[in-house]
Amino acid sequence: MTNFTSDTQTTASDMQNIQHAQRDMRIAHLHGFSGVVVSGLVWFIAGLVAIYASPKQAVWALLIGGVCIYPLSVVFNKILGASGTHASNNPLTNLAMEGTIFMIMCLPLAYALSFQKVEWFFQGMLIIIGGRYLTFSTLYGTRLYWVLGIGLAMAAWLLFMMKASSSVSILVGATIEITFGFMMLFKTRRSIS
Repeated sequence: MTNFTSDTQTTASDMQNIQHAQRDMRIAHLHGFSGVVVSGLVWFIAGLVAIYASPKQAVWALLIGGVCIYPLSVVFNKILGASGTHASNNPLTNLAMEGTIFMIMCLPLAYALSFQKVEWFFQGMLIIIGGRYLTFSTLYGTRLYWVLGIGLAMAAWLLFMMKASSSVSILVGATIEITFGFMMLFKTRRSIS
């Protein structure tokens, strides 16, 4: 009989390596709060487009604005004194990239929903982005991302059940993200103090 205990035991050194990688991510990206706030602002702009132009144009505003979230959050981090870049050998880099790729792979599904009902696109995006935030809990070692991810998914479901309009769905998403982004800022400032 083979003994698997030596292969499956996690050593204190392994845990320290994970915690070190998470700390590197938190320091470089300020707990990720800037990305959450920038994402919330992109949602808010898309909400304005839905209100003043059309929900179909808001779909494109959200998609195009989404491409800008990471670069803008890096700039935002640098303005606030963080590097905006984690160590190149950080083992969590792959998780960040895999989560991003999976989210991008889900975009055609959300876009297809817009052909049925345009508001479903935004509700679908809330679920997709909520799922992406769940991985941030591991990336940053911050459980508040579980609350954010589940909160976005629950909001999407409630908006769907209430048959909420596109603009309401978008603005709910914006409000949740901006609120949580500032909660992350508070957490960042408190942990630095």
